[in-house]
Amino acid sequence: MTKSRAIVLYLHVHQPYRIRHYTIFDTGSAHNYFDAPSGSRENNADVARKVAYKSYIPTNERLMRMIEAHPEFRLSMSITGTILEQLENYCPEALESFKRVIATGRVEIVAETYHHSLAFFYSRTEFEAQVKMHADKVQQLFGVTPTAFRNTELSYNNDVAKWADNASYKAILCEGWDPVMGWRSPNFVYRPSGTKDIRVLTKNYKLSDDIAFRFSNRSWEEFPLTTDKFMDWANASWDQPLLNLFMDYETFGEHQWEDSGIFDFLEHLPTAWLRNPEHTFMTVTEASTAFDAVDYLDVPQTTTWADTERDLTAWLGNRMQQGSIGALYDLEQQVVSSGDLQLIEDWRKLQASDNFYYMCTKWWSDGDVHAYFSPYDTPYIAYMNFINAYHDIKFRLMEKGAEV
Repeated sequence: MTKSRAIVLYLHVHQPYRIRHYTIFDTGSAHNYFDAPSGSRENNADVARKVAYKSYIPTNERLMRMIEAHPEFRLSMSITGTILEQLENYCPEALESFKRVIATGRVEIVAETYHHSLAFFYSRTEFEAQVKMHADKVQQLFGVTPTAFRNTELSYNNDVAKWADNASYKAILCEGWDPVMGWRSPNFVYRPSGTKDIRVLTKNYKLSDDIAFRFSNRSWEEFPLTTDKFMDWANASWDQPLLNLFMDYETFGEHQWEDSGIFDFLEHLPTAWLRNPEHTFMTVTEASTAFDAVDYLDVPQTTTWADTERDLTAWLGNRMQQGSIGALYDLEQQVVSSGDLQLIEDWRKLQASDNFYYMCTKWWSDGDVHAYFSPYDTPYIAYMNFINAYHDIKFRLMEKGAEV
């Protein structure tokens, strides 16, 4: 039987290298920006192991059971290079759990930047280097080559889509934000404006965020969210081919704790969806080729999947953020030409979008979200740690005779 509707479940896995309490007195003498003491909120090993045991390992156990129980179940995921490194070093058993799930052949890996950076908007050369680094890492660990692409923080515009099209990706991801979609529904395949072959899938943010953000919110008028209730909402668009559910992997067990019932909700999802014989699951690439594009999608201004504005202001909305990221990319030529692999690696770790997210000073509806994710007490502490590390990068360059 031809399947007329598919859920595209896409999960994003990422943890940055958090900068330790790095003072001006460390500049010029200590280059270990990311080595916070054990027990501190900035300790990357502690965070990686905590999230692995709360989220990654139990989620992968559930996914394995779902794959074994439902031949039609499949999903897509993206995993940054920074979390892959940390799992290799701090929690190899979690990495092995990802390998087992991916080895089933029912999981697609989506390409992205290795260091979860916003390099596309500052240096196309650095951006392409990081995408290649990520593809190489994915091939090394999992033996697969991505055919779909997502930019960091789901940041998207026509230029990003054109780049991905020229790079021969079959599909790209975008936030299905109302001002972008206009009259369009996120439950269809679209062709990005100005491209030839690539297709874009847009996140159904309302239903995705019901799971990712509202699931355990007892003040939410729809609480509790059961699988049957969610299916009623999903089936309201019965005449539209796709349901694109995009969210962080950490939704399961970390953002929504186990006692909320989130793991049971996830595991019951295929059973409920597949009761209808016309329903199935598809990966991003499969959906992009199974259904025809119904229209062009023109996105001249950059969108993301963060905050109420769905733009770049979560990372670039104030002068601390703008000055920090601009100064960092201004060092690109000197850093890369130095040939110092450790220096280059440190510079790239500082590019993680998280470092600029922590500097956000929004205090309206999104302020609590920023505070939740930040290991620092204030955005200004995040800025000082970053800028001191940046000045140490400059010091190391000057030691090599570079003009900075």
